[in-house]
Amino acid sequence: MRLLKVATCNLNQWAMDFDCNLKNIKESITKSKQAGAVIRLGPELEITGYGCEDHFLELDTVAHSWECLIEILGGDYTDGILCSIGMPVIRGSERYNCQVLCYNRKILMIRPKNWLANDGNYRELRWFTAWKQRDQLEEFQLPPDVAEALSQTSVPFGYGYIQFLDTAVAAEVCEELFTPVPPHAELALNGVEVFLNASGSHHQLRKLDVRLRAFIGATHTRGGVYMYSNHQGCDGARLYYDGCSCVVVNGDVVAQGSQFSLKDVEVLVAQVDLDAVASLRGSISSFQEQASCKTKVSSITAPYKLCQSFNPRLLLSSPLKIKYHSPEEEIAFGPGCWMWDYLRRSGASGFLLPLSGGADSSSVAAIVGCMCQLVVKEIANGDEQVKADAIRIGHYTDGQYPTDSKEFAKRIFYTVFMGTENSSDATRSRAKLLADEIGSWHLDVSIDTVISSLLSLFQTLTGKRPVYKVDGGSNAENLGLQNIQARIRMVLAFMLASLLPWAHSKPGFYLVLGSSNVDEGLRGYLTKYDCSSADINPIGSISKQDLRAFLKWAAVHLDYPSLAEIEAAPPTAELEPIRSNYSQLDEVDMGMTYEELSIYGRLRKIFRCGPMSMFQNLCYKWGGRLSPLEIGNKVKYFFKYYSINRHKMTVLTPSYHAESYSPEDNRFDLRQFLYNSSWPHQFRKIDELVNQLDGNKSIVGASAEHEQMGVALDRGGGGMGVVAAGSGDPRAGL
Repeated sequence: MRLLKVATCNLNQWAMDFDCNLKNIKESITKSKQAGAVIRLGPELEITGYGCEDHFLELDTVAHSWECLIEILGGDYTDGILCSIGMPVIRGSERYNCQVLCYNRKILMIRPKNWLANDGNYRELRWFTAWKQRDQLEEFQLPPDVAEALSQTSVPFGYGYIQFLDTAVAAEVCEELFTPVPPHAELALNGVEVFLNASGSHHQLRKLDVRLRAFIGATHTRGGVYMYSNHQGCDGARLYYDGCSCVVVNGDVVAQGSQFSLKDVEVLVAQVDLDAVASLRGSISSFQEQASCKTKVSSITAPYKLCQSFNPRLLLSSPLKIKYHSPEEEIAFGPGCWMWDYLRRSGASGFLLPLSGGADSSSVAAIVGCMCQLVVKEIANGDEQVKADAIRIGHYTDGQYPTDSKEFAKRIFYTVFMGTENSSDATRSRAKLLADEIGSWHLDVSIDTVISSLLSLFQTLTGKRPVYKVDGGSNAENLGLQNIQARIRMVLAFMLASLLPWAHSKPGFYLVLGSSNVDEGLRGYLTKYDCSSADINPIGSISKQDLRAFLKWAAVHLDYPSLAEIEAAPPTAELEPIRSNYSQLDEVDMGMTYEELSIYGRLRKIFRCGPMSMFQNLCYKWGGRLSPLEIGNKVKYFFKYYSINRHKMTVLTPSYHAESYSPEDNRFDLRQFLYNSSWPHQFRKIDELVNQLDGNKSIVGASAEHEQMGVALDRGGGGMGVVAAGSGDPRAGL
């Protein structure tokens, strides 16, 4: 037997904080050595943090990375252990995303990434060059100060593997695993038994199984030990890197790290038998045949042994049952951990949330409550870093620290119900009850006097005073009155976040939390610069359907029973007066259901459908219950209001990324925000196809019912949606 002990890790790095990152790297190596591991794998670009973005273009970033590497190699950290460390490297005039493989205080080789991630949230080609010389390793001259510090002038650079005396090891960096022809396939044929995958992979709902299937598939039919390391936490932007580092042997997961955690460093160790790899490969005839005529991959030799021989006192790691979280758990723990990182690193003293008693703001409140529960639990488990952060943020003194999540919430979480004459007693009481269950410092304030003052000012300027549509007002008056309420809440929220700590003799400031969901963003069903405008938004990329399922789950598992009643209540903005024959409802306002919005969103983004192809796909999906005419109306109605309101995405509050059809404009969903909202050519083609399918029935524009709903009730940004619908001017009111 050839017994090999390996270690991989989740690291909570912070982009551009070299001291923080170096501390975590050193700690992970130390823990790996203490466990007896002879290979330690860290995440991609771990020295800098993955999310440095355009900071990668700065020479300082590369220089500081070398300084950190010198500090690691200058100590005894790499004595007797192979360490794969991620950092940017400049060779000539090109910048590469590299894994630096070190052993015994020397660099054995530098492995640049062959295939770069450049879709979705990833933009690696903006900062790095892919390594294309795959046929040979080249000699890389180390920078003079590095060469002097390490007493090493040059190292092998390129695509290849390291041949030790008793095994072969190679790196495969993140995206390369998911390419059509991944490197591990030919590396396995060349005799590589241990694969090191350093990754920077972010959380997305229901995504983990895709990743794990790739690891399992990499070794199931060709054998091998596949090690995976990932970042974990918020490193400075919208993404939460969700860890789940693991070790897979011949298709079996033998070690799996946490997906969501408040820990800065998590190391997992596995003891594996490399003879099991050799045995599997020897039993597969097709592997033997392909290995006999393989394309040769370059390698270097390292005169060291990594393995131990048979020892009955060394226990092998056994296959595990893979741990998957439910989507409801992902919504609780992912944004909860992301918010904790943001809070402790921002210098803020807590959060403030406008709590309406509706599903969205209540979901945000529940996630903050979950965060408080996680903090208290981690402190009880002995995490000194979480404890120190909680003491600082909560302003504990005299050796005290959080032991109760509700008490901790009272220190760091303000909730505010900002009611008007249009607010119902039901939502007010639900907000208060939920705040009590979570433990937040809750305020109930009426903003009617502020609204009345603004309306009086408008009346002084114009001689007119707007009234709601239910009281005889026009569409413009109705929308304007709704927007005034929404925008006053935003202004008041930021004022309270700045001044309430001062009023209560607390230092610092509070971060304002937003609570618009992904479907409302897609449709534009939000007022520009209302309470959707905040510092951060933990649910901005989560669908209404998923949030409602989360509320049911949280009512039981987070012990906030009032969430069950909140989930059961019909969604309403409560921006119009309640009458015996009228009550405002979100889905009526939008002219479509949240379920339909999720379908539109997935077709538009994930399946890359324009109006015509969306119509065709929905004919297959809905053709059994709707006519082509009705489907065409729905598609045209959606695209009309999507394009009218797209401008709102340019000012969308930074939101936790969780959904693959997010319309977030900053980097994930890059599209124009000025459209011809009538889509003349596309809609005409839909009309022509409907005529063919429906026997020459014509459709012109959206249905009369939908048109009336959209013009009368849409909460457009500054009146843009309504004015544009009537005037045909897509910039009206912008």
